[in-house]
Amino acid sequence: MPSEQPISQLKVVVAGGFGAGKTTLVARTSEIEPISTDEQLTTAGIGTDSLDGVEAKTSTTVAFDFGRLSLSSQNLALYLFGTPGQARYQFMWNDIVEGAIGAVVLADTRRLEDSFDPINYFLRLELPFIVGLNQFEGSARYPIGHVREALRLDEDIPVIGCDARDPRSGRHVLITLVKHAHAMAVRAHHTRPSPARRPHV
Repeated sequence: MPSEQPISQLKVVVAGGFGAGKTTLVARTSEIEPISTDEQLTTAGIGTDSLDGVEAKTSTTVAFDFGRLSLSSQNLALYLFGTPGQARYQFMWNDIVEGAIGAVVLADTRRLEDSFDPINYFLRLELPFIVGLNQFEGSARYPIGHVREALRLDEDIPVIGCDARDPRSGRHVLITLVKHAHAMAVRAHHTRPSPARRPHV
């Protein structure tokens, strides 16, 4: 009997602005009980955390979210790490991102400007990422091309609509990220200069 191929374990990051749906996406797609570090919002955040557009939000991630998703068809296990959204917690991002193959930036059209910080962060790191446009109830719907233009994204960065509450939608987002990260790795391999050959003597 042929031996089964070992499962590849990959780390992916789910980032985005405050209230963009990161905790929800990790929780709804995880096949294990997710770990969450959500804390209740308090008056201490007044003047620091803007609730414009997310007035119903009552809690926030203060460290990270964690979940796991198996993609049996691709023999992969994804370990999902959700980042905190507020700027004052971004000092933790370097530790969270270390070892990741790529990231999902969840964008909220009600607060699209919150996407610029994570997008610029991953661009500086040269870490592959995609943008998941989270479709909140009651939020404006914009063509993907308009969102791409507003976020100043190159054509080779995937932007897809999603619903963080729907496990199938979240799974599609993560599969899209894995495929994009793989394509970027293949491209980098083919464009890497060949080592110089030693001359014959």
